[in-house]
Amino acid sequence: MPHILIVEDETIIRSALRRLLERNHYQVSEAGSVQEAQERYSIPGFDLVISDLRLPGAPGTELIRLAEGTPVLIMTSYASLRSAVDSMKMGAMDYIAKPFDHDEMLQTVARILSEPRQTPAAAVSAEPAPQSPAPVEGEIGIIGSCPAMQDLFGKIRKVAPTDSTVLIQGESGTGKELVARALHNLSKRAKAPLISVNCAAIPETLIESELFGHEKGAFTGAVAGRTGLVEAADGGTLFLDEIGELPLEAQARLLRVLQEGEIRRVGSVQSQKVDVRLIAATHRDLKALSKTGQFREDLFYRLNVISLKLPALRDREDDVLQIARAFLKRQSQRMGRGEMRFSPEAERTIGQYTWPGNVRELENAIERAVILCEGQSIPADLLGVDIELEELEDEDFAELPGPDVSGGHEPTEDLSLEDYFQHFVLEHQDHMTETELARKLGISRKCLWERRQRLGIPRRKSSAPSNS
Repeated sequence: MPHILIVEDETIIRSALRRLLERNHYQVSEAGSVQEAQERYSIPGFDLVISDLRLPGAPGTELIRLAEGTPVLIMTSYASLRSAVDSMKMGAMDYIAKPFDHDEMLQTVARILSEPRQTPAAAVSAEPAPQSPAPVEGEIGIIGSCPAMQDLFGKIRKVAPTDSTVLIQGESGTGKELVARALHNLSKRAKAPLISVNCAAIPETLIESELFGHEKGAFTGAVAGRTGLVEAADGGTLFLDEIGELPLEAQARLLRVLQEGEIRRVGSVQSQKVDVRLIAATHRDLKALSKTGQFREDLFYRLNVISLKLPALRDREDDVLQIARAFLKRQSQRMGRGEMRFSPEAERTIGQYTWPGNVRELENAIERAVILCEGQSIPADLLGVDIELEELEDEDFAELPGPDVSGGHEPTEDLSLEDYFQHFVLEHQDHMTETELARKLGISRKCLWERRQRLGIPRRKSSAPSNS
C-alpha cells in the first residue's frame, strides 16, 4: 500500500485530504510544516509527498530537496500559479490548484505513483535493452500494439521534437491527454511545465481570465492581478483539451498567441511575449464547426498544422485486453489486493463489449470490479456491462423515442441512472445554468460535461447575454 505524506498547515484541508486518500486505500501520514515533517518522519521513505506551497517557516518547495528523489506534488491557489510552475522547474513532480476536485486529485496521485521513480543514480545509468514487440508503454507512455497505434507512435516520435502546433482528434475517453503528455515528454521542453486545461470545465465568463490573466480592477471582483495559464506555460507546453468548446472571444485571443507569440491580460493595454508550444484536442469536427461560424476558420487552420487521430477503443483489436490487464495490475497493487486476474467469461466480455466510453470507461469498470470482488478472480458481472443490451442499442436505438420531457412528467421507476440523467438535463437545461444542473445532480461541472459527451446531449447555447 503506497505511503503518502501530507504537509499542510490548514487542519480542515489536511484532514479532508487524508480521509479522501485513506478511503482509496492509501496509507497517510501528515504534518503542518516542513520542520514538523523533518522532525517526525524520514521524508525519503514515503512514496509521495503532497505539500501546500505556502507553509509557516520554510515553503513547500523545500521538501523537493529533502525528499531525495521521492516525488513531490505541490498544492497551490490559482493566485500563486506562477510560483507553482516555478516549483516544477525546481523539481516538483506536478502541481494541483486549490480548491481541488477529488477525482482530479486521485487521478494525479495515481498517475504519479504509477510512473517510474527517478533517482540520481537512475538518471545516469545506461538505458535498459529494448524489449521485443511493444505492447508495453515504452517511452511513449501509452499501451498499444495494433497497427493504428503503432502508426500513431511513429508520428508522435517525429512530431514531438518540433515546436509545431498539434491537433489531437478522437472520441471522449480515448486518451488524448496521454498523447499530449507524450509529445511534451519527448520534446526539448520536457523539463518545462505542461499546463493542461479542459476548456469545457471552465465557465464561459471566466475562460479568458483563466487563460490570459487579468489586471487588478479589470472587472467586478478582480481585486488583484492574476497570471493566466498561457503565461504560466511560458517556455513549456500548453494543452487545451476540448478546444471546440472555447468561446469565440477567447478564440480570437488564442489566435494572437499563435500568430504573434504574445498575450494581453484582460484589462491591460500592454502585450507581452510568450514562448509556448500549443497542443489542442477535441472530439468534435472543427472544420464543420468553422463552416457554421461556431469556430474560427483561421484558428482551425493555425491549429491543424499536425493532426493526430486517436482510434476508438473498439477499433484497437487485441489492445483492449492488454490495457485491461494493465489497469487490473495497477488497481490491485494500489488497493493491496495481491495478484488478481480476469475469469474467462470476464475476458470474453471485455473483448466483445464496444466500450462507448473508451479507455476511461474501461478503467472505471475495472476499478469498480477490483473494489467489489471478494476473491482473486474477477467474474464478468462485476464489470457492469451488458452485451445483450448493448447489441439491442446498436441495432434499434435510432428507432426508439427519446424521453418525453414536454409535459414535465416525473421519470418512471424503470429509468436507469443514465436515463434519469438524460431526462433531467433535457427537462431543466432551458431554465437552469450548468452550475445549477450539476448541483442538483450532485456532481461537478466537469462530470456533467463528460456525461453530456458520453450520452450525446448537446449543451444548450445561451441566447441571452450574460450579466456577469
